[in-house]
Amino acid sequence: MWQTSERYPDPRIEIIDPRFSRYLHFNAAVEKLGDGMRWAEGPVWFGDGRYVLVSDIPNDRIMRWDEATGAFSVFRQPSRNANGNTRDLQGRLITCEHEGRRITRTEYDGSITVLADSYQGKRLNSPNDVVVKSDGSIWFTDPPFGLGGWYEGKPAPQELPACVYRLDPETGELTMVTDRAQGPNGLCFSPDERLLYLVESRATPNRLITVHEVGADGRSLGESRVFIDCGVGTSDGIRCDIHGNLWCGWGMGSEELDGVAVFAPDGKRIGHIHLPERCANLCFGGVHRNRLFMAAGKSLYSLFVNTQGAAPWHVQRP
Repeated sequence: MWQTSERYPDPRIEIIDPRFSRYLHFNAAVEKLGDGMRWAEGPVWFGDGRYVLVSDIPNDRIMRWDEATGAFSVFRQPSRNANGNTRDLQGRLITCEHEGRRITRTEYDGSITVLADSYQGKRLNSPNDVVVKSDGSIWFTDPPFGLGGWYEGKPAPQELPACVYRLDPETGELTMVTDRAQGPNGLCFSPDERLLYLVESRATPNRLITVHEVGADGRSLGESRVFIDCGVGTSDGIRCDIHGNLWCGWGMGSEELDGVAVFAPDGKRIGHIHLPERCANLCFGGVHRNRLFMAAGKSLYSLFVNTQGAAPWHVQRP
């Protein structure tokens, strides 16, 4: 049975490069917040309600962990096999749905608005992960991972190539920003939004994290390059902190790989947070955006760190 470390510093937190130590508290340990899921994904923090939402894809539900009470309960079921989640500039929940093959927005009254479910007359595949830029635009990946079986979606023919899309917040226009990524998965912007990091989970022979220059118009992608060759590891969801470090869900294959791998802006691996399960996705939250929430396997974990999640924009309350 997994237990919180009884020692400080937590031996599960590995410093690979001395730079990583500046982002840690010696007396902060990895905490397990909730379990009982089948495959945890897409955590998102709601500071105005002091809770985290996390997708449980195979169980077709979204779970909620409350900071004030520690309660872990069902937020929405069915969720149409929800995967990635984020918030728009007005604080509304934006969700990727595998079974629904769409991007949705949950309104203040709880109703659901479909933002995108097709491109050029063809159905989306299975939207996977999503981020919102400071101009309000919604960027998401659309691999076919949810079309292959009944466990995380529904078997269906693939109508579109795996792409990354941008949804205009004013016009609702959906634009394909790249169709060259091999199995686009997790994505995030650098703190200044000049770069887009993208996990290519079908790259061979190893999974890659590529980095793409954002065009001067803020709406397109330019030159790209390999930022990280994952080697024997596998990355999934990713997030940047305010210093430009990349925090990556990691694992699968062997116990020592499971957890969160952290890379400096120069691409060098500086640290690893070891978890007993593969980490699929993560987000920063808490009062100061310095609490890392990690959706890993069947559970949700957290760690207070000495940095903050990159947030060049601030959520506006209604």
